[in-house]
Amino acid sequence: MSANSAESGALVDVVLVKAGRTKIRYPARLLGDDGTHVRVRAAWAGEGVRDFGFVRFEPGDVFTEHYWRDRWYAVKEVRDRDGTVKGWYCDITRPAALSGSELVVEDLDLDLWRSADGTDVRRLDEDEFAASGLTETDPEAASAAMAALDELERLAREGGFARLLA
Repeated sequence: MSANSAESGALVDVVLVKAGRTKIRYPARLLGDDGTHVRVRAAWAGEGVRDFGFVRFEPGDVFTEHYWRDRWYAVKEVRDRDGTVKGWYCDITRPAALSGSELVVEDLDLDLWRSADGTDVRRLDEDEFAASGLTETDPEAASAAMAALDELERLAREGGFARLLA
């Protein structure tokens, strides 16, 4: 465990930052931190139901979230209230930072969804990413973000995230 990590079982606040502002903050239980890979579990933090058309996030859903200090993404396993896996929602982010009881992650707009059975893999929000201007303001970050999305899509199509999340 690194010097900037909390003890397993501790409560941490996941802070998702977008364009310099806090987009959402929610409590999560720390499951593990090996100094690079941070795992937390949290209840669905949105208000009410969020229906994407291909999946619904709703009260009672549980997210087991995986963040890395050296990778440009986060992978979130989504289960319904009965424990059935709905799928994996992946955010393209700058590498995560755990400081005290805050896990801070900067969202870079790109996302990926993989259904539980693997038949539905889709890239999301590429239009938002293009509109963000990151390719002009920080081309290296934009390149890292696109490479991360490509890597996640490849993993999703080649059988999923089991080895990545182990």
